[in-house]
Amino acid sequence: MFTGLIADLGTITALERDGEGAVLRISSRLADELREGDSVAVNGVCLTATEVGAGTFASQAMVETLERSSLGTLTAGAEVNLELPLRAEDRLGGHVVQGHVDGTGVVRGLREQGFARVLEIEADPQLQRYLVEKGSVAIDGVSLTVSALTERGFTVSLIPETLQRTNLGRIGEASLVNIEVDILAKHVERLLEARI
Repeated sequence: MFTGLIADLGTITALERDGEGAVLRISSRLADELREGDSVAVNGVCLTATEVGAGTFASQAMVETLERSSLGTLTAGAEVNLELPLRAEDRLGGHVVQGHVDGTGVVRGLREQGFARVLEIEADPQLQRYLVEKGSVAIDGVSLTVSALTERGFTVSLIPETLQRTNLGRIGEASLVNIEVDILAKHVERLLEARI
């Protein structure tokens, strides 16, 4: 389990892809805290560290992960948001983020609003039903608040700290982002379906 509070911006050093999946090689100061078998969220996708070296680690992404997320589109040099799992004694500063990406969205607009930057994200209607104004959503693993719902998706507002500490400060229009909706909304829907 994660919180959506990014611990480091890592750099993709290589993405080795074949028909079986992909191996992502990532440079990050967090590698020194990892052991083989540990979980790590990469742009919001929970992966397992399969190799760990000095300042680098590797993770495998299966075909399902590549099809559901934006990881397969990454190239060497791309910055990725990284987070280590929540420890039982840690503060839950964001919201409950599983690292199980529900789908992708496309940035359709960017605008400045005071010191904040507002991103308008187009999302699949299947994901939109789980979004509520002022509810939680994870974008590329970053815990954010839905500031408004739109006809094609939703908006989020990013403070300067988020823009500086995550890769969301460098994305532009037409960027593909990973979306994880609030797990509580999915559970409520499932429970209500069972009663009907």
